[in-house]
Amino acid sequence: MKKIWQKDNNATNILVNKFTVGKDLDFDERLAKYDVKGSIAHCIMLKEVGIITKEESEKILFVLATVLQDIEDGNFEIDKNAEDIHSQIESILIDELGNIGKKIHTARSRNDQVLLDIKLYLIDEIREITSLTDEFFQILIKLAKQHKNVLLPGYTHLQIAMPSSFGLWFGAYAEALLDDVEMLFSVKNIINKNPLGSAAGYGSSFPIDRESTTYNLGFQSMNYNSVYAQMTRGKSEKILSMAMATLAGTLGKFSYDVCLYLSQNFDFISFPKEFTTGSSIMPHKKNPDIFELVRARCNRIQSLPNEFILLTNNLPSGYHRDMQLTKEILFPAIDSLKECLGILNYTLPNIQVKDGILDDEKYKYLFSVEKINEEVKNGSSFRDAYVKVGQEIENNEFDFEIENLNHTHQGSIGNLCLDKIEYQFNKLKNKLLA
Repeated sequence: MKKIWQKDNNATNILVNKFTVGKDLDFDERLAKYDVKGSIAHCIMLKEVGIITKEESEKILFVLATVLQDIEDGNFEIDKNAEDIHSQIESILIDELGNIGKKIHTARSRNDQVLLDIKLYLIDEIREITSLTDEFFQILIKLAKQHKNVLLPGYTHLQIAMPSSFGLWFGAYAEALLDDVEMLFSVKNIINKNPLGSAAGYGSSFPIDRESTTYNLGFQSMNYNSVYAQMTRGKSEKILSMAMATLAGTLGKFSYDVCLYLSQNFDFISFPKEFTTGSSIMPHKKNPDIFELVRARCNRIQSLPNEFILLTNNLPSGYHRDMQLTKEILFPAIDSLKECLGILNYTLPNIQVKDGILDDEKYKYLFSVEKINEEVKNGSSFRDAYVKVGQEIENNEFDFEIENLNHTHQGSIGNLCLDKIEYQFNKLKNKLLA
């Protein structure tokens, strides 16, 4: 297929073409429907400002609607001889309509086309990630409520510290997701601005109406400055990667906890055997491979921001072909994050929580602070009580009854504030999914 920028019939060197196109076509199928939607909005606008006629507009829109339907029905294929999805859509219009089809590129550049496609794609992916995160959140809240009174040891420095509960543990990760979704919401607000009309980065002498395409494409507003619109290429991907890395950090930490709590030395939780794997040599093993792989994948996702920084930070303003590589960095990572959320959503409802963990003698010193607090309530200063209880521990005279636990402040094991966390999360989620 002839390149849309080609001015004669001399073909591009095969090796040069292969290197410059790279893996672009592998990822462009994701952008196909957004490219068509962008062309539809652009066509409507060209008609509104009088650059093309009503009849020309209707013919172009008919072909584009047909292509969009094929894409949504799964009947559209990327032409492996095309330079990219943008040139393929334009070629379809030209094949169907001749010179009329050639008019679609008026007042537009491939630069603002790809910017538009990627932004629309990323906004949809943010919604999908939010939906999967919401499912994970609801599972955590349900488990926190179900096991709110089941105690387990809390750790600092991996040393036994103070009493915790499964309600507190599950609830902690639920609230972590609240902050992660808040980051996604901020990223969506930044990305949700129309770059179409910035052309190659310096606007157009045609009297186009960028408010029209902004409205028809459902953007919140536009990137007003045409130079800055081009500067958002790479920036949009980078800030989304930061939000993804933050969410991945939560999933990775949770998965590490699960691996730890599943081990025989802790033995706080278990899963049905179909959710674990065995050993080729040790018949007693039940390995948490799902959670180890989630942890590993999430560690890779957390490297994304650095990769984008290295790719984009040594570039001046204006478009550079370096930006083509953002697709092959980000798109597979989006898939991986969604797969991690999907497998956690599938697996976690099957978790089995152990009761009576703190009955074990080795956990008795978890209650040293509780004993100190009792002394303080009875009139002792904290420092004197600390010394007294410390001496009891040293002399093996320490004793405390679990039944005396009475935590009431917000965010403690006796007052999880799950309703507050739920309210904040759902309010934010609804905005993100809108």
